[in-house]
Amino acid sequence: MSVEPGALVVVDASAVLAVVLSEPERAGLIAATEGVLLVAPGSLPWGVGDGLVAAMRRRRLDLNAAMQAWEAFDAIPVQLVDIGLRAALQLALERGLYAYDAYVLKLAQERRLPLLTLDQPLQRAARAMGVALWEVER
Repeated sequence: MSVEPGALVVVDASAVLAVVLSEPERAGLIAATEGVLLVAPGSLPWGVGDGLVAAMRRRRLDLNAAMQAWEAFDAIPVQLVDIGLRAALQLALERGLYAYDAYVLKLAQERRLPLLTLDQPLQRAARAMGVALWEVER
């Protein structure tokens, strides 16, 4: 799905982590988000932090690299917005999602915005709900 410059796109932690951890999708994500306004639920920093801790536990990162990744995340312009937690938690239970994923999906659904995620279970849930996915070339 192509997005007009200045358009709003919901982003999740998987896409952000791919950028700050220099995953193979990094270049495509950066190119695809130029001129786009990224929005996410207020839980995004916690999800990114959780991903960084998981990478340290798997010994993919040391503390210094995790702190550098956090600084890179802090430089990404993302507007954090409130969502209805009750409805998001209900969605998580109905769809068998993690709460973090339900927060992102609920935001995209409620605001009728495309969702940028690399998480395949979240992509499947979005498709099932009719939420537009913003595909990024790899």
